[in-house]
Amino acid sequence: MKSPSLGRTLRALAGALGLFSSVVFLWAQDAKSSAGEPTKAAITKALNDFLTFNSDPAQHDRWWAEDLVYTTSAGLVKTKPMIMQAFADAAKPGAPKPAPRAAYSAEDVLVRLYGETAALTFRLVARNVDGTVATFRNSGTLLQRNGQWQVITWQATKEPAPAK
Repeated sequence: MKSPSLGRTLRALAGALGLFSSVVFLWAQDAKSSAGEPTKAAITKALNDFLTFNSDPAQHDRWWAEDLVYTTSAGLVKTKPMIMQAFADAAKPGAPKPAPRAAYSAEDVLVRLYGETAALTFRLVARNVDGTVATFRNSGTLLQRNGQWQVITWQATKEPAPAK
């Protein structure tokens, strides 16, 4: 026959074990979620650098992977060689001087990591030289190759103008 104090002791021990297990689980989840923070920060910094210095062909060469598929907001599909060729053509003697470019920034940046793959979504803000502002929702898939994150797919969708 069990004694009442043994039963209480076993229940208390089971409760303490359950509490301990919960604490360990939550700690492990927190450690797991924060482990990717430096990588997320690095990808966000690379995005901001790319947007800030987007007229520099070296930024495009670093950001886009060789096997990039980029769907523009107009529905055109571009590859990295096409993008790089446009820079080369613009640098040729006698090429028309490029029009002033918009200043770009990112808002609502979300980076989700899946091993050596990252899903990136953000709101692109284009501040045009005439003072107008256009916004887009962009998403991309990045792969880490040789220690460098590069975009393999990109989709840009123009947001509708605010209702008046």
